[in-house]
Amino acid sequence: MNILVWHVHGSWLTAFVQGPYDFLVPVTPDRGPDGLGRARTWRWPPGVREVPPEELGTADIDLMVLQRPHELALARRWTGRRPGVDVPAVYVEHNCPHGSAVDTRHPLADRDDVPLVHVTHFNRLMWDNGRAPTEVIEHGVIDPGPLWTGEEPRAAVVVNEPVRRGRTTGTDLLPVFARTVPLDVFGMRTEGLADRLGLPPARCRSRDLPQGELHPAMARCRLYLHPVRWTSLGLSLLEAMFLGMPVVALDTTEVREAVPEEAGVVSNRFDVLEDAVRRFLADPVDARRTGEAARAAVQARHGERRFLDDWERLIKEVTR
Repeated sequence: MNILVWHVHGSWLTAFVQGPYDFLVPVTPDRGPDGLGRARTWRWPPGVREVPPEELGTADIDLMVLQRPHELALARRWTGRRPGVDVPAVYVEHNCPHGSAVDTRHPLADRDDVPLVHVTHFNRLMWDNGRAPTEVIEHGVIDPGPLWTGEEPRAAVVVNEPVRRGRTTGTDLLPVFARTVPLDVFGMRTEGLADRLGLPPARCRSRDLPQGELHPAMARCRLYLHPVRWTSLGLSLLEAMFLGMPVVALDTTEVREAVPEEAGVVSNRFDVLEDAVRRFLADPVDARRTGEAARAAVQARHGERRFLDDWERLIKEVTR
């Protein structure tokens, strides 16, 4: 089976392409947003093939996996076939509604021929899905192993473009937490963040690392801090739990479902969150025990095998 899918979210796609299929990933000369091709920082199996747009018209395609609204028209233009009409298709919605959850109608809400797959139950609840058939397939993560050492009394934060995304990812809250614990902020376009926040460099280190170096560097931090207000459930949070890191997180979106009580502290009260940070800084044994519980919880719910089994079931239903 050949599945057409765009390289949009590298971490999610890395798990998805482990499935027992062949994957056609569009590539353009500039490797722009619609033609990134194969990942350069993740390990993908050889069954993932780069295909230029001009070759998609003659390619055998059994299923289209769409992830952005404009891909509906893009797929038709590049392949000459209509998603959901000429070729079976599903649409993966990675995000929460960007506007009011009360008033935000999904771009597929008026269609019933393309199943809409949400990555969290929270997202399915918040979007107005209209008459689109909906599914929830929660994230699956390739296990990086229990790498946590916690040797550095710092908190790891993972966010791409923290300045641009601002309050959405809780960037404005970092100075509050930096009073209690020095931060290592991992992600793209994090350079100069300390200056933008008015923090000394030692209290807020920017760490834009290659994927292969990210997890070991995170795992040296004592705890994982998740100050996100309004995004889908971050894969970085789940990856931190796989590493065996104790979690301190805002009680927003799907976080409480992902982080059980024994795996960390989830709250919207600054005093509770700051007390939790102090606790893990002061007691590495407690931090280790909590991180081990986090790892056990995420293995049980967000393992790669469960994710691939859920997708195989849906793919068979859609393409039969």
